[in-house]
Amino acid sequence: MTIKEFLKNKYFRFGLAITIYILWVIWIKNFWFLFGIPVIIDMHLTKLVNWTFWKKRGETKQKNTLVEWVDALIFAVIAATLIRMFLIEAYTIPTSSMEKTLLVGDYLFVSKVSYGPKLPNTPISFPFAHHTLPLTKYKKSYVEWIKRPYKRIAGFGDVKRNDIVVFNFPAGDTVVLEMQEQDYYAIMRNYADELKRRDIQYGNPIKSFEDYKVIARKYIWDQFNITVRPVDKRENYIKRCVALPGDSIKINRGQVYINNEKQEHFEKMQYDYYVKTNGKQINSKHFERLNIAVDDRRFIASSAMYELPLTIENVDNLKEFSNVSAVTKYENTNINIANISIFPFSSNYPWTEDNFGPLYVPKKGATVDLTIDNLPLYKRVIETYEGNEIKVEGKNIFINGEIVNSYTFKMDYYFMMGDNRHNSADSRYWGFVPEDHIVGKAVFIWLSLDKDKSFVSKIRWKRMFSLIH
Repeated sequence: MTIKEFLKNKYFRFGLAITIYILWVIWIKNFWFLFGIPVIIDMHLTKLVNWTFWKKRGETKQKNTLVEWVDALIFAVIAATLIRMFLIEAYTIPTSSMEKTLLVGDYLFVSKVSYGPKLPNTPISFPFAHHTLPLTKYKKSYVEWIKRPYKRIAGFGDVKRNDIVVFNFPAGDTVVLEMQEQDYYAIMRNYADELKRRDIQYGNPIKSFEDYKVIARKYIWDQFNITVRPVDKRENYIKRCVALPGDSIKINRGQVYINNEKQEHFEKMQYDYYVKTNGKQINSKHFERLNIAVDDRRFIASSAMYELPLTIENVDNLKEFSNVSAVTKYENTNINIANISIFPFSSNYPWTEDNFGPLYVPKKGATVDLTIDNLPLYKRVIETYEGNEIKVEGKNIFINGEIVNSYTFKMDYYFMMGDNRHNSADSRYWGFVPEDHIVGKAVFIWLSLDKDKSFVSKIRWKRMFSLIH
């Protein structure tokens, strides 16, 4: 028997298929799938059932064109779906939150096996669509007849500090369909703040901010289309993991400290700077040479000053320009935004994106003392991510009807930040990332297109097939 004949032998093909299938069942640890073994036996050996129902038996030698296309399409969809679910998935960088590490227009692959693939919560969905059907505006691409709990199968390792991670947006459980690019909870807080400002302006009695949020929530639900999404159908975000479960994070004047140690400064990390000129604008060719995108060039004509996101290298370069008189790093010191924009949205924690914490990142099995003062830090973790009911009466905290003074976490959590530190909607604005939201690790860029250029010049050749650090 030749090698070619051996490879075509039905017993060899059956042995290979059954071995791969059993190893897959062991990997996902769902032994109900062992009931699929009779199907594989019948497909390769007994052939009692015509599993390829779209074609008649005996057409293997003389297939018509339509059948060949159907065969190819079904195989491609199944193979791509399995690869996307268990191995790697393509991802596009839509915003500048990770610049200059990752650029708008980067196309990259995300490894699911780095941390272990998580099985879908909603397994019945339209192929390759995330949460909305193609060619529709709001129609869900999935059905929720079957809902599965969180389960992650074995991978190569765990999330490490400073990994670049793709995850489901934690605050994306509720979405205003007319404003999907905005955080529903931020929309509600901003409208509540607007209501408060109106009462102050017109001399009306001032309510508590919680009361304003109740009014704002009702208005939003009455005026807009709202949907609630399961974890696996929330938007995908990409950030750098700066703090792991059990870490303590603090930010002082923009410098991140993890467990009281300075975070390393990444070469391509950016902050916003004010660039003062002598009245003359900087030539656009210089901005291109410094890789500063058109959308990032904000010029304030009245004060002859730019506000630019810059790496340390670009700061040093701009200081050498003859028409630049000063380069000053931006720092947000406006503590009045605590209730509105910065986690945990409490006047007890008047933090900003540049001065934040200290904050303990929850670790599975760890217990924290729980008080009225620190409840805002962990309320969403306890209530939303871990499925408990919280009530507060006076100074007493009730969880599931029982008065408590401590809480033990059921999952690990992570603190994520963008490398473009003043232009990133990250954990400073919406809190922790639960372990069941982790999708995978960004591995390498396979294509990069510059939207500010045209034709072949759009391709950033040097970034193609480069590893991500």
